[in-house]
Amino acid sequence: MGLFGRERCEGKTPEQLARMRTAGLLVGRTLDLVAASVRPGVTTLELDALAETHIRDHGGVPNFQLVPGYRHTLCASVNDEIVHGIPRADKTLREGDLLSVDCGAEVEGWNGDAAMTLVVGGRDAGRPEDIALSDDTEAALWAGIGALRVGGALYDVGAAVEDSLTAAGTDRGRRYGLVEDYVGHGIGTSMHMDPQVPNYRVSGKGPKVVDGTTICVEPMVTLGSQDNTVLEDEWTVVTRDGSRAAHWEHSVAVTEAGLHVLTALDGGRERLQAAGLRYADIAPA
Repeated sequence: MGLFGRERCEGKTPEQLARMRTAGLLVGRTLDLVAASVRPGVTTLELDALAETHIRDHGGVPNFQLVPGYRHTLCASVNDEIVHGIPRADKTLREGDLLSVDCGAEVEGWNGDAAMTLVVGGRDAGRPEDIALSDDTEAALWAGIGALRVGGALYDVGAAVEDSLTAAGTDRGRRYGLVEDYVGHGIGTSMHMDPQVPNYRVSGKGPKVVDGTTICVEPMVTLGSQDNTVLEDEWTVVTRDGSRAAHWEHSVAVTEAGLHVLTALDGGRERLQAAGLRYADIAPA
């Protein structure tokens, strides 16, 4: 259903949320393993193989491989690649590259999905503007998560993301490109479900958030224009002006007790509580 269609949020039971936490933890731990393995000289296909082995060895299925036409575990997007970068044997990482890694897993029919951006060789190897871009995109992700509450409007998420990025850009004397062609989404028994979750301000309030809502918030931000195009591989999305991009994502559960970030290793406790938000504990099944 389209972004402005008659979508609604679907609540999950506590038992279903526990199963989603299991899948989310596997995604979070896989991304942690990938992050520890990123270094100059490694190919994105090697990272992909590492992630697939880890997911399958821990009882999961790489859910990106369930998307028709896609056969990899990760999307690995480098520098001016925004999202959906295909892992390749000839894509060797270099010191200072800006790498975005998107990962998903399905465990016993329930899904998790998350993404991170990091500098190859560590933060000291990165350009200051790239580090700021990644940090500000991650902060915008958490601002969007913090806008979620039972009874609230789903489109408050995008407004919070945009406000966070606008303020960060103003502080840094730049104007970020907030990609509008790709949005967040619901998640549960499939990786991509309704409702769609815009990462930017739109008219209207959108669906009402209900107890047990599970969605993915995933801002994609560029150092230049948000204008983009898809390469001949029919997957990789790149900036038209060659500017670099960052992508951060988490799967989130919204409950009457508070928020739980299903793909964060600590459930989001540290960042949520630091922001004065209610954290709800969800133990994996």
